[in-house]
Amino acid sequence: MADSMQTKREFTPDEHHRRGLALLEGGHGQDGLEHLSRAYLSDPQNACYRSSYALALALVKQQFTGAVELARGAVRQEFYNPDLYLNLARIYLAFDFKAEAIRFLKRGLMVDPENEGLQRSLAELGMRRRPALRFLPRTHAANRFLGRLQARLA
Repeated sequence: MADSMQTKREFTPDEHHRRGLALLEGGHGQDGLEHLSRAYLSDPQNACYRSSYALALALVKQQFTGAVELARGAVRQEFYNPDLYLNLARIYLAFDFKAEAIRFLKRGLMVDPENEGLQRSLAELGMRRRPALRFLPRTHAANRFLGRLQARLA
């Protein structure tokens, strides 16, 4: 009788992590969150697991504060890992904090200037020029007019 019962295969934390990321990227957020949660809970000190779990919390559960706290802790622990900066930037982008996202993408590129994920994300965001009159806010009418004029001339 025991032969007829199927045993459910348990994944290693690394397998949960890989599957969770793949599911998250594939648009299966809840399933991805479940796998990433299992990886994180199996080894909460692993910065990669923590960062990926934080990203899933932000994207799936819309939990900004908890996600940023976990992701920042992961970056502090492994400041040399560019993927952690990318996850943190993606969390900020999910909540429309573009300036913070750009800041962390640039920090990640300081660690690994050749990182394709960081380069691609930064290129997708585009770079804004500085305001023509830096002593005035970007939204000031003079800066808006001069900015449009510069864009037409460029």
